[in-house]
Amino acid sequence: MTKHGDNDSHPFLWGVSTAAYQIEGAAAEDGRGPSIWDTFSHEPGRVLHGDTGDIATDHYHRLEEDLDLLNELGVDVYRFSFSWSRVLPTGRGKVNERGLEFYDRLIDGLLERGILPVPTLYHWDLPQVLQDEGGWAATATVDAFVEYAAVMAARYASRVRMWTTINEPWVATYLGNAIGVHAPGNRDHDIAARVHHHMLVAHAAAAARIRSAVEGASVGIALNMSHIYSAVDSPASDRAAALAFDQLVMSFLEPLRSGRYPEGIAGFSDRWTVGAGIVEEGHLAAIAGSLDFLSINEYHPRYVIDPTDIDAARLAGFTGGTPSPFALGLPYLDVEPAGVAHTVSGWMIDPRGLTDLLLRVSELVPELPLYISENGATALDYRDQTGHVVDDARVDYLDGHIRAALDAVDRGADLRGYFAWSFLDNFEWAEGYSQRFGLVYVDYPTQERTPKRSFEWYRALIEEHTLVPSTSGLN
Repeated sequence: MTKHGDNDSHPFLWGVSTAAYQIEGAAAEDGRGPSIWDTFSHEPGRVLHGDTGDIATDHYHRLEEDLDLLNELGVDVYRFSFSWSRVLPTGRGKVNERGLEFYDRLIDGLLERGILPVPTLYHWDLPQVLQDEGGWAATATVDAFVEYAAVMAARYASRVRMWTTINEPWVATYLGNAIGVHAPGNRDHDIAARVHHHMLVAHAAAAARIRSAVEGASVGIALNMSHIYSAVDSPASDRAAALAFDQLVMSFLEPLRSGRYPEGIAGFSDRWTVGAGIVEEGHLAAIAGSLDFLSINEYHPRYVIDPTDIDAARLAGFTGGTPSPFALGLPYLDVEPAGVAHTVSGWMIDPRGLTDLLLRVSELVPELPLYISENGATALDYRDQTGHVVDDARVDYLDGHIRAALDAVDRGADLRGYFAWSFLDNFEWAEGYSQRFGLVYVDYPTQERTPKRSFEWYRALIEEHTLVPSTSGLN
C-alpha cells in the first residue's frame, strides 16, 4: 500500500479548504478595502441574523494557531483564497504591501510544515470599487482581475505552483446577479449573462498570465457540480435533466473544453454568440483549453422532472416538485426520493451522485486531472459537558463520500485529491453563522478552536491510508 494513494505517476492529495471572507476577519485593518460581501452583509435583511464577516473566525490574527491545527490534521494540501481587496484595496493600481505580507506568512507557514499551498484568486469577494464601476458585467473588471493575478503570480512564483483562478463562477453569477441572494444582490438576467462570460474570459487571461510568470505552474478553476438524475424514465424528463445539467455544469465546462456554449439555456444562450454584444472575437478560443486541471465542488446530486411528469414522479416515490428558484426559466422541477436523509442545512445525502458525477466528468474531459476541492456537511455541532464536539453525522457523510470518490477512481476516474469543506466553522454567506461545516469547532464569542471528532477521524484516515485507490475494497 502506497502513501496517500500514490500510484506510479502522482500522489493522491488529502486536504481541506477555506475562503478569505469566510474566515479572515480584520475587514478594515492594515489597508484592506471593502468587498461586495462587506457591503452586502451590512445591508439589512441580506444575511441571516444580520451577521457579517467583519470578524469571521479571526484567522487574520490567529494564523499561527490555525497553521498548527493544519499541521496536526496532517493534510497534504491547504486550499484557501486570497482577498483581492486586501491586496489591491481599489481592485487595481496601488498594491497594499501589508496584505501581501499576511499571505507571505500564510504560505511560508504552510511550506515550513510541509503543506502544499493551493490559493484561489477569487472566491466571490470582488472589491467594492470595481462593483461600483459595473462589476463583472464590465470588461474593465476582467482587466483588473488579470492585473491582480499578475501581482500575485509575481509575488509567489517561487512558492506556489498550483493555482485556482475562480471558485464556483455559477454561484457568483446566478445567486449574485440573477436572483440576488448573494452579493452584489442584482436581479438582472442581462447582467448575469455578461458576468457569466466575463468570468470565463478573466479565468483564461489570468491563467495565461500566471503561466508566463510561474515556471511549471498548474492552473485550474473550481466549478460547483451535481450529477442530475431524471426521476422519471420519460423523454420529457430526460430532456429536463439534460437542460438542468447544461445550465449548472456545461454552461461553464463546455466553453472550457470546446470553446462553445451549450444551446437551449433559456434567456442566455442566444446572448453568447459573437456579435450579440457579449462575446468578442477570440474569447472562446482563449477559454478553450485553458485548464491544466479541473476542481469539483460537490455536496449532493439532484433529481429533476419535466412538469408534465409530476404525477408519475409521485407514483415512483418522489416528493417535492415545486419550481426551483435556480431553474431560471428552464422547464424542470426539482424532486427528491422519499425518505432520503438530509444534512442540517437540508441538502440530501446521496454519495452515489459523487461517483456518477466523477465518471461523467471524466468522460467529458478525459485529458484533465480532477480534484474534489469542496465536499462536506453541516451538522448539529456543540461542545458537550466534557468539551468535545461529537459530529458523527459529519463523519458518516465524509466516509460515504470519500468511499464514493475512490469508487470512481477504481472505475477509471483520474481523481488526484480530495479537499474537505471546511477546515474551520465560518461565515456561511447568506446563512451567516447559522451553519457549521468545519472539522474544527469555533466558539464565535471567544474564537476558541476545538477539533471535532471528524477532525480526528480525517487525521486517522490520512495517517493510516485506510482508503486509497485500487486497495479500498470498493466495487
